[in-house]
Amino acid sequence: MNVAQQQPVFRHGLRVYWEDTDAGGVVFYANYLKFFERARTEWLRQLGFEQERLRLDAGAMFVVSETALRYLAPARLDDWLDVSVELRERGRASMLIRQQAWRSGQLLAEGEIRIGCVGAADFKPCRIPAAILQALDKTSSSLAQDLTP
Repeated sequence: MNVAQQQPVFRHGLRVYWEDTDAGGVVFYANYLKFFERARTEWLRQLGFEQERLRLDAGAMFVVSETALRYLAPARLDDWLDVSVELRERGRASMLIRQQAWRSGQLLAEGEIRIGCVGAADFKPCRIPAAILQALDKTSSSLAQDLTP
């Protein structure tokens, strides 16, 4: 299901720490994946779902199955980044999420991450829990209502 026009963009701010940088003082390229992961975790939390509770209560967890990133400009130590999460597609067992990292209005990195839902015990694909799908539907319908003149 393509939901690109229906979902609001979630934003999560974070600081670049020494541990995030390489010897040149810029964010190591792989750390953008960590930043994106943190933002997705907070996006789920804002929807009402903590990942550890999801694993324990529903026996399900999300794993990254595919990434495609593009780097445009470096982030540096102590920069404050604004990392976005935008749901682009939603299926029964996976979601495609567009993410971007910004610093003071400048786009630094962007990409698409596919996350799949798997059983916590066997890591086999499973359906995304109905409560999460309902929360996503509720979010998109409340946005549609907000946009109605």
